[in-house]
Parts: sequence; structure tokens; C-alpha cells
Amino acid sequence: MSGDGEGDFSASWLALREPADAAARAAELVGELPGPVRTVRDLGCGTGSLGRWLSPRLPLPQHWIMTDRDPALLLRAAGDMPEGVTVSTQRRDVTELTAADLAGTDLVTCSALLDLLTAAEVERLAAVCAEARVAALFTLSVTGEVRLAPDDPLDTEIEAAFNEHQRRAEGGRRLLGPDAPEVAVAAFEKVGARVIVRPSAWRLGPALPALTAEWLRGWVAAALDQRPDLPVGDYVERRLASLPHASVGHQDVLAIFS
Repeated sequence: MSGDGEGDFSASWLALREPADAAARAAELVGELPGPVRTVRDLGCGTGSLGRWLSPRLPLPQHWIMTDRDPALLLRAAGDMPEGVTVSTQRRDVTELTAADLAGTDLVTCSALLDLLTAAEVERLAAVCAEARVAALFTLSVTGEVRLAPDDPLDTEIEAAFNEHQRRAEGGRRLLGPDAPEVAVAAFEKVGARVIVRPSAWRLGPALPALTAEWLRGWVAAALDQRPDLPVGDYVERRLASLPHASVGHQDVLAIFS
């Protein structure tokens, strides 16, 4: 799951973005995790890319509980973890997690998920983790900051419209979008956690042409969905003809309970 503008949680998109995700995550936060970490619950796990990144950085043995609403993604996640890591899956809505569900869990984690939640859902998740005294590592929450080089006069307008789209009301829920990291920090500090935040920006450009092009199309499409009158003209075509270097803002948040 992701709120980065692609509008697609398919296995093909998740595979395309996995190298950029792995390069962006703040690996230094792994060293701050309270140990030992033996059982990890991965929320909105997708194909398990976070597990493939994090599990080699933790000592064995490990057991991962992959949680998602998509059975096909759960199947992929369960079958593609490193040797020595055991996996179980749960098909469920991650917003319904309870403290009882976290019995025996050492770490709750997710990737590119918080921006798809509401403030109330993040606050509830913080309360559940606090009740269970389980650390939480949330990676790649979008911040809404996009920097392109070379720049273009339309960049700022597209960024603003995209961020409005990320904060849209959907099914009676107001999504957090780029406000997610700030809301998560406040929610976890309120329930007594020590919180550490680190930047984890995507670095895109000609070296990752397929991902950069797909992200660019999705970024502009979301902006146009929010503001159909946006005068983008041939913006996408010009950008695709000569891919820019792009920094797409994300943050990683670690919450620890003493």
C-alpha cells in the first residue's frame, strides 16, 4: 500500500518501486530498535518488500506476521522471504488491530501506509501499541515535498494539487496524506513513546527510468484528479522525453516504549 501518487497497489508496481524503497529507508533506525526482535507484524505488507529489506538486518530466528487485505499479495509475501525467516499471513483490515493481537509481538512495522490512514486511525494504532508496549517502525510516509531538476514552472502547482488529493475525503474518511508523519509523531508521543524521525526520500531519475516515468505519470494524474483545470499541457510528455532527477520526500518514524 502506498500514497505516493501511483494509485495502484498491484504486484507489478510494488516490484518496480522496491529498489527505490530499499535505498531510501533510514537503515540507521534499525540500530535503535529495542531487542531482541523475534516476531514482527507487518501492516499492509504488500508483496513483503519491507520484510525482505529489514529481516536480513535483524538476528535470526525471526517470525513475520504479514497482514494485508489482498490475498494475492499475501501469497507473494509469504513465499519470498529470506531463508531462516518463518512467515504467517492474516487477511484483515489493519485499522482493526487490537492490543491482544500484538501478544508476543516485538515490533509493528509498515511501509508507505500511514498516509492512507486517518488521524483517528493513527491515534488508535498508537494507543494499541502503547497498551501492548510494542515498538513501531513506520517507513516511507510521504511528506509531499517534491524537488525536480531541472525544475519547471508547473512543478509547484502540480505538487500543491497532488498534496490536496492526498488529503482527500474517501468513503467518509479524511486521509492524512503528507500530514501523516507529523500526526504519527504527535500520537505516539502523547501515549508515552520516545519517537525518532529520519528522512527517507526517494531518489529518482534517468538511472531508474521505468519507475521515474511511472511515478511522474501517477503524480500528475492525481494532481489532475484534484484539479482538472490545472494547465499541464504537454508537461508529462516534456518530462518523459528528458527524465528529470527527482527527490520525493518521505520520512521514517520509530516509536519506542521503555
